[in-house]
Amino acid sequence: MAEGQITRIQELVYVLRVGDVMKKEVIEVAPSTPMVELRAVLRDNRISGAPVVKDDQLVGIISIEVFIGWLADGGPDCAIADRMTRNVISICEDEPVIQAVNKLKPRGFGRLPVLNRHNHRLVGIITNGDIVAGMLRKLDIDYRKAEMRNARSRHIFEDIDADRSALVFEYRVVDGTDLSRAGASAGGLKTTLLRLGMSPQTARRAAIAAYEAEMNLIFFAGGGLITARIEPDTIRLQVADQGPGIPDISQAMRPGFSTAPDWVRELGFGAGMGLHNIKNCADRMSLTSTVGKGTRLEVDIQVERESEPARDITET
Repeated sequence: MAEGQITRIQELVYVLRVGDVMKKEVIEVAPSTPMVELRAVLRDNRISGAPVVKDDQLVGIISIEVFIGWLADGGPDCAIADRMTRNVISICEDEPVIQAVNKLKPRGFGRLPVLNRHNHRLVGIITNGDIVAGMLRKLDIDYRKAEMRNARSRHIFEDIDADRSALVFEYRVVDGTDLSRAGASAGGLKTTLLRLGMSPQTARRAAIAAYEAEMNLIFFAGGGLITARIEPDTIRLQVADQGPGIPDISQAMRPGFSTAPDWVRELGFGAGMGLHNIKNCADRMSLTSTVGKGTRLEVDIQVERESEPARDITET
């Protein structure tokens, strides 16, 4: 059995996009704004920091901590550009919320500027509070939808007259650094499972396992194929690639171990938890790899029979 139940809250950080939860009305300042004026900006808008923008492009970020440090130095006459942080960690609006969590938590950031991927313009800002509020809104919407569809659960396998039956779905994953399609295969699989009448818990476990496998294919293997074989009692995910392979599988399975290059880490990936998270979602997991030839992963998830409560908003 899997180590624990996957809650709807845990799943939402993979499903929701940054643009779904971010604040779109952003208080921004210009680099030429005098530091002495920053106090009023922060106080009047009740914020603890602001992005610095010039010609519609993000050039820095200024926080209340920096402002306090400026005061401690005697409040010298200078512009925000002289005190702002220039190497800003940002995120794109089309990225999954899990990426914002991965960037905020380890670094202790209070906020992340959100950019449009194509023109790099500032379109919002996201904080931990925004993520929580966004998930609560989504939970409430899900609860209302669940009440409407509880009586319409589909049982497609019960209507098939055969000794053995299965549905097979394939998802091709390509490599690249464009995250606009990240999680598309996992999201499509989850939608399909719910439409087949699978329990939300079963769909969550399969979707998270597929998401982690999808990210590994994109960043480490140069793409690959995810095949989902759905039987009445089992969902089997088969993930195959022709990438560089894994030299030491036991080491790769250790939580926190990662060989991610710098550009992957800068995107918020490479924490070394992908395979570990897949194992936590699986009832059975098999991983084989040949250096220079590729890797094959199989994950079995048992289909839950019991009904899941429609609302799990109190789960943590």
